[in-house]
Amino acid sequence: MSATPVRLADSETAEEGGSQAVKAQQRLRELILAGDLPAGARIAELALVERLGMSRTPIRAALMRLGQEGLLEPLPGGGYAVRTFSEREVADAIELRGTLEGLAARLAAERGVKARLLKEARECLDQIDLALRDAAFNDEMFSAYVVLNGRFHKQLASMADSDVLAREIERAASLPFASASGFVGVQAHHPGARDMLVVAQHQHRQVLDAIERREAGRAEALMREHSRIAQNNMRLARQNPALAGTPGVQLIRSD
Repeated sequence: MSATPVRLADSETAEEGGSQAVKAQQRLRELILAGDLPAGARIAELALVERLGMSRTPIRAALMRLGQEGLLEPLPGGGYAVRTFSEREVADAIELRGTLEGLAARLAAERGVKARLLKEARECLDQIDLALRDAAFNDEMFSAYVVLNGRFHKQLASMADSDVLAREIERAASLPFASASGFVGVQAHHPGARDMLVVAQHQHRQVLDAIERREAGRAEALMREHSRIAQNNMRLARQNPALAGTPGVQLIRSD
């Protein structure tokens, strides 16, 4: 009779430890992208324990996960250091995401998509239209766009009805700077911010239209072209860091 409470306690402890690891991972990512942990410098575990007010266990787990994510690199003698990335590496990561999303769009068009999913995607795009309706584009509108843009990309990934592909898209999008909104911050600080986002939104509409019309080749090509916006934004960020407004740009080096 006493075995069950012990197992429940162990489960709760494990869940709490996992939650702490996630919090540590998020906080460490913020420190890295803000430049508070300099590139190339060895990361001291004990210093992070004091800085984050957490035990070594969740911090070790967070360091390992960020190493898998690519923001950190393991050192020969043990431990980790903050990575830097060449422009080519970032461009390749974005291209990989675009290729996988293009495949998802093609499969969605070939296989057909449930009416409910199409309706949800259209509603998301309608909300993006509302966020972009005013010429005076402010921070609140931009924040709404980022959330909705991420939602629409996830909806597209799910339309292929492939758990394998959805998982690989999520993995590719988790690569440093490769997410659908990875460089959208560049647009928020660009004189033509709203116009650039309107173009991206037009591509969203065209991709969804191609999927509904079962035009597989067109859907794939549009989605791959759509990812090129992120590559263009990356180049803008490198050319003018003051314009970027994108955390972590200082980690990208010239090829």
